[in-house]
Amino acid sequence: MNKYLLEKILIYLYDEIGLDESSIELALKLSIRNNTSLPILLWSYGMLTIEELDKLYSFLFQKME
Repeated sequence: MNKYLLEKILIYLYDEIGLDESSIELALKLSIRNNTSLPILLWSYGMLTIEELDKLYSFLFQKME
């Protein structure tokens, strides 16, 4: 994942979803350690609902166009 896209994801998680910084930092560390995508990790640990995960993927697909 490129740095620009990661920055947009982090901003989205903080501003739109309302995750606090410590949750995002923990998720990033776990994502790197477990070699797992950040959105799936957030969902699997209960930090995102399935609806929020869907919104995050929709946001990502819009940014990739």
